[in-house]
Amino acid sequence: MFKKIVLAAATAVAIAALTGCASNSPAASSAASEQSVAAAAERLRVAMVDPTQAALAQLVADDLSYGHSGGRVDTKDSFIGDLLAGKSDFVTITISDQTIKVVGNTAIVRHTLTADTNDSGKPGKVQIKILGVWQQQQGGQWKLLARQAVRVAT
Repeated sequence: MFKKIVLAAATAVAIAALTGCASNSPAASSAASEQSVAAAAERLRVAMVDPTQAALAQLVADDLSYGHSGGRVDTKDSFIGDLLAGKSDFVTITISDQTIKVVGNTAIVRHTLTADTNDSGKPGKVQIKILGVWQQQQGGQWKLLARQAVRVAT
């Protein structure tokens, strides 16, 4: 009887230890980080369609380098300013084929962006491939540090 109690206790301790290890494992941590990055990327998509200074400022790094498919590069100030002024106006944005790879406090996000635009009052459509580099900054918040767009090959 004593052996059964000891065996049951040892089994319970082992299960508790394994459960604790699983939740702190790199795979679990990476999956949680990927989910956090995906949530930040989705908040950025929404903020680009309906831009506010506050929402955009929370999502982009102070040192942002935002490359457009036409070769122009924005800073944080010019990126936010163009969205708020309607110079860059996204009516809709759809994201597809997204992949996220977290390496330490950096995440590499790739996806296809398809959008209806109304840049400076001129309607248009765009489909581009995006490479985004997100950085987990102070307070654990993920911010877009760099972004590069390329035209989809036809």
